[in-house]
Amino acid sequence: MKSTVSQSSPPRLGPREDVAAFERLAQSLVGITAQSLDALDGAVTVAQFRLLRTLDGLGRVSSTALATALGTAPSSVTRLVDKLEAAGLVARGADAHSRAIVTVEVTAAGRTVVGTVLARRHALLEAVLDAMTPDERDQAAQVASRFALLAGDAVTAKGLTAL
Repeated sequence: MKSTVSQSSPPRLGPREDVAAFERLAQSLVGITAQSLDALDGAVTVAQFRLLRTLDGLGRVSSTALATALGTAPSSVTRLVDKLEAAGLVARGADAHSRAIVTVEVTAAGRTVVGTVLARRHALLEAVLDAMTPDERDQAAQVASRFALLAGDAVTAKGLTAL
């Protein structure tokens, strides 16, 4: 009997090339997000901004619905809301049908924060996109839209603009 030796590929030492490219993209986008928050001189963290941005898109919702939209534990949302409420960026209320249900909504000051950060982020993204050719920008927009659709997000699942 002949013995057959399987010639398999050597073990992968890192991620696939496409995965590595998207990892670099993710790191770049996190950097842009951090730079956009710098416009606030440390007033909110990335997690706090994500909550503000999501809540701004959802409108007044229960804290449980907000936790679900963020994909996080209600206790985490409570802690974030505590800090944002103390800063005057969100307001708590009660549901019209059940006072036991706590609602949360963005205040005018919170909307200002969201607008400031988004304006800064849009400027940073435009600077990168402006370094591309029109064809590259079109391709990047198509790939980014498809990736966001496939990856999903609590915000995009609701048809809103993602963080």
